[in-house]
Amino acid sequence: MVKDRLRDDSAAESKGGVAVPKNMLFKCPRCAKVHFAEDFEKLGKVCTCGYHARLSAAERLRLVADNLSFSEYDRHMKSKNPIGFDGYEEKLQDLRAATGLRDAIVTGECEINGEPCIIGIMDSRFMMASMGSVVGEKVARAFEQATAKRLPVVLFTASGGARMQEGIISLMQMAKTSAAVKRHSDAGLLYITVLTDPTTGGVTASFASLGDIILAEPKVLVGFAGRRVIEGTIRQRLPDDFQSAEFLEQHGFVDAIVPRTELRRTLAKLLKYHRQTALPQPEGEGRS
Repeated sequence: MVKDRLRDDSAAESKGGVAVPKNMLFKCPRCAKVHFAEDFEKLGKVCTCGYHARLSAAERLRLVADNLSFSEYDRHMKSKNPIGFDGYEEKLQDLRAATGLRDAIVTGECEINGEPCIIGIMDSRFMMASMGSVVGEKVARAFEQATAKRLPVVLFTASGGARMQEGIISLMQMAKTSAAVKRHSDAGLLYITVLTDPTTGGVTASFASLGDIILAEPKVLVGFAGRRVIEGTIRQRLPDDFQSAEFLEQHGFVDAIVPRTELRRTLAKLLKYHRQTALPQPEGEGRS
């Protein structure tokens, strides 16, 4: 919150004899327009030039989910240090204190304009939303809950990829999450992916790419390996807009690019259509 950022007057900078609190203003990295941070947050962190700033999981929930409808899953789950990576536990503790999160994703059940669904939101403030054992487990459990309750899934992705501090354990989450998505799909249920900035690495190579409908915010970065790695491998110059949402839409990877201001309404329409056309539950399968 803006009030939280301004509470420490000692953090103010002096400009021409006037104390200016830090983080009171936001300068758009694309058009260089300056906004008051509080006004920018009220706009959903979207600049007038169309730039979409990154959102925390809590900010995303406020913009998308109906008020008081969210019920969180696996709130207290947190990572250990499976390969004994030096300094990893201390880093996790620092990030938990700084962000208020236990790990890089929040999952749960909510309604979007009255349409029930299970939602997952990755938060780039926590180790660039890298996918470790907890992220993979929470994604898999969310899909398992959705399959049992016969609910659609809406998953907002934002990640730097697999978490190197957990070694092969992090890579195993690609297969685990993909298997959970497949079981949900086999039950005739809807999965909507919303790609936000950035979505890369093992997340792109697993559950982020498996949505029945794949949406993206404008101009977001989506890819697996980085540009320099690919260019060095194929020894070719890539297009300037390579790995942008617009490039991927042109090539069929993304179904639609949806501005943040229209995202809630778009998701509600898709969920409503799915509810009206969802396959009936197979006989003999009970609800949980």
